[in-house]
Amino acid sequence: MSCGDPNDTDCTAALERMVFFIDNELADADAATIKQHLDDCAPCVDHFVLERAVKALVARSCAERAPDELRHKVLISIRQEIQVRYGETGPA
Repeated sequence: MSCGDPNDTDCTAALERMVFFIDNELADADAATIKQHLDDCAPCVDHFVLERAVKALVARSCAERAPDELRHKVLISIRQEIQVRYGETGPA
Protein backbone atom coordinates (compact mmCIF):
# COMPACT_ATOMS: atom_id res chain seq x y z
CA MET A 1 0.00 0.00 0.00
CA SER A 2 2.92 2.33 0.38
CA CYS A 3 2.74 4.92 -2.34
CA GLY A 4 3.24 8.50 -1.23
CA ASP A 5 1.19 9.63 -4.23
CA PRO A 6 -2.19 11.12 -3.25
CA ASN A 7 -3.50 10.26 -6.72
CA ASP A 8 -2.87 6.56 -6.13
CA THR A 9 -6.07 4.59 -5.62
CA ASP A 10 -5.01 3.25 -2.22
CA CYS A 11 -4.26 6.75 -0.94
CA THR A 12 -7.45 8.13 -2.42
CA ALA A 13 -9.53 5.43 -0.74
CA ALA A 14 -7.72 5.91 2.56
CA LEU A 15 -8.12 9.69 2.49
CA GLU A 16 -11.82 9.43 1.64
CA ARG A 17 -12.40 7.29 4.74
CA MET A 18 -9.97 9.11 7.02
CA VAL A 19 -12.60 11.07 8.96
CA PHE A 20 -14.57 7.87 9.60
CA PHE A 21 -11.36 6.23 10.82
CA ILE A 22 -10.68 9.14 13.19
CA ASP A 23 -14.24 8.90 14.55
CA ASN A 24 -14.00 5.09 14.96
CA GLU A 25 -16.94 4.66 12.58
CA LEU A 26 -15.40 1.99 10.34
CA ALA A 27 -15.88 -1.73 10.56
CA ASP A 28 -12.90 -3.48 12.15
CA ALA A 29 -11.63 -4.81 8.81
CA ASP A 30 -11.82 -1.38 7.15
CA ALA A 31 -10.14 0.28 10.12
CA ALA A 32 -7.35 -2.30 9.96
CA THR A 33 -6.88 -1.55 6.25
CA ILE A 34 -6.57 2.19 6.94
CA LYS A 35 -4.21 1.52 9.86
CA GLN A 36 -2.00 -0.64 7.64
CA HIS A 37 -2.00 2.05 4.97
CA LEU A 38 -0.99 4.66 7.55
CA ASP A 39 1.82 2.40 8.72
CA ASP A 40 3.16 2.34 5.16
CA CYS A 41 2.41 5.80 3.77
CA ALA A 42 4.02 8.89 5.33
CA PRO A 43 2.04 11.45 3.26
CA CYS A 44 -1.23 9.93 4.44
CA VAL A 45 0.04 9.98 8.03
CA ASP A 46 0.65 13.71 7.62
CA HIS A 47 -2.91 14.12 6.37
CA PHE A 48 -4.22 11.99 9.27
CA VAL A 49 -2.36 14.09 11.85
CA LEU A 50 -3.71 17.30 10.31
CA GLU A 51 -7.29 15.98 10.12
CA ARG A 52 -7.17 14.83 13.74
CA ALA A 53 -5.76 18.20 14.89
CA VAL A 54 -8.43 20.17 13.01
CA LYS A 55 -11.16 17.94 14.40
CA ALA A 56 -9.86 18.46 17.95
CA LEU A 57 -9.63 22.23 17.42
CA VAL A 58 -13.19 22.42 16.12
CA ALA A 59 -14.43 20.32 19.04
CA ARG A 60 -12.75 22.67 21.53
CA SER A 61 -14.03 25.78 19.76
CA CYS A 62 -17.59 24.52 19.62
CA ALA A 63 -17.59 23.51 23.26
CA GLU A 64 -17.52 27.09 24.53
CA ARG A 65 -20.86 28.42 25.68
CA ALA A 66 -22.05 31.80 24.48
CA PRO A 67 -22.34 34.48 27.18
CA ASP A 68 -25.78 34.66 28.84
CA GLU A 69 -26.25 38.24 27.63
CA LEU A 70 -25.76 37.18 24.01
CA ARG A 71 -28.19 34.28 24.45
CA HIS A 72 -30.77 36.68 25.91
CA LYS A 73 -30.38 39.12 22.97
CA VAL A 74 -30.74 36.31 20.43
CA LEU A 75 -33.92 35.03 22.10
CA ILE A 76 -35.40 38.55 22.13
CA SER A 77 -34.55 38.96 18.46
CA ILE A 78 -36.22 35.65 17.61
CA ARG A 79 -39.36 36.62 19.52
CA GLN A 80 -39.50 39.98 17.73
CA GLU A 81 -39.08 38.29 14.35
CA ILE A 82 -41.92 35.88 15.14
CA GLN A 83 -44.17 38.79 16.14
CA VAL A 84 -43.34 40.67 12.92
CA ARG A 85 -44.00 37.62 10.74
CA TYR A 86 -47.04 36.22 12.50
CA GLY A 87 -48.38 39.06 14.59
CA GLU A 88 -49.88 38.57 18.01
CA THR A 89 -52.71 36.30 16.79
CA GLY A 90 -50.75 33.85 14.67
CA PRO A 91 -50.05 33.44 10.96
CA ALA A 92 -52.18 35.43 8.55
